[in-house]
Formats: sequence, C-alpha cells, structure tokens
Amino acid sequence: MYVGLLIKQIEQFNEAIAEFEKQLDAAFSKHEDAAIFRSLPGAGEALASRLLAAMGSERERFSEAKEVQAYCGIAPVTRRSGQACRVSMRRACPKFIRQTFHEFADQARRWSAWSKAYYEQLRGQGKRHHAAVRALAFKWIRIIFRMWKTRTPYDENRYQQQLQRRNSPLAKYLPSP
Repeated sequence: MYVGLLIKQIEQFNEAIAEFEKQLDAAFSKHEDAAIFRSLPGAGEALASRLLAAMGSERERFSEAKEVQAYCGIAPVTRRSGQACRVSMRRACPKFIRQTFHEFADQARRWSAWSKAYYEQLRGQGKRHHAAVRALAFKWIRIIFRMWKTRTPYDENRYQQQLQRRNSPLAKYLPSP
C-alpha cells in the first residue's frame, strides 16, 4: 500500500512539473529578450531560459561585463599578500547561475567554431576540463552582456570576423567566412 501511495505521489509531482515547465516555456517565449538568448549556439530551450533568468530584465543592474562575471562566480578571485599571489575559483556566488554559465560554455564549444578552438587551445596549455570551460564562460559572458545591453542576437560569423580583424591567435583555427 505504501509503495502504491508513493507511486501516485510521484505521478502527481510529474504532472505538476510538466505544467510548470509548460508555463515557464510560454513565459520565456513571450519575453522580449527570448530571441537574443535563443540565438546563442548550443543554448537550446533549457539553457536559453536559464541564461535569460541569470541576466534578468533590468539592464541597469550591471554596468560592465566584469560585474556579471564576478557576481555569477566565473571570474577568479586573486589574493595578494606581500610577494605571494594566489588565484582561486570564486565560491561566494549563486551556484545555480555559475552552473548555468558553465553548462552553456560546455555546450557552446560543441556548436561554435571559435569556442571549440579556444577550449582546445586551453587544454593544449595543460588546463583541466572545468578550468578551460570556466575560462570559456568568462569570454561568453562578455559576449552575452554586450548582446543583452544592445538587444542584438548572436551572430557567429560576425564574431569570427572580429577575431580575424583583431588578429586573434584563434583566427588561424577558424574557417574563413
């Protein structure tokens, strides 16, 4: 009897979760910035809505990308004392938001040529997977911040052209536009 009761409760929870997800998808679709976050490579419906929630609608909240990087925990913390210097991962942050940017960067490297090249470059320098993904997320936050402030969807070709124009070391690993 107890197991039967648990099964009924789980079914009710699943129905409620499905209804919540349906309402969240509808709210995301109606949001004025949905197209901006849908344009990100590898974001999909789940990460696009999480990124929108992380950035929010109040554009005055952040004046620079580095504020977002520090707030979400992607920016490293540097501690200096005398001649000693120690850099570590930021722990005092909203973990779900840090996880959102981390997961997005990991997905973006599968869909974006420059992201993949940057990730591979960091791995070639001896960085571990998560450190490389955090560094990639650090870059992506600057891009997302700019898109969010200017209300402009992401364009992979435009970004690759910027890398080539600025003679970025990544430019040689990218296909020509």
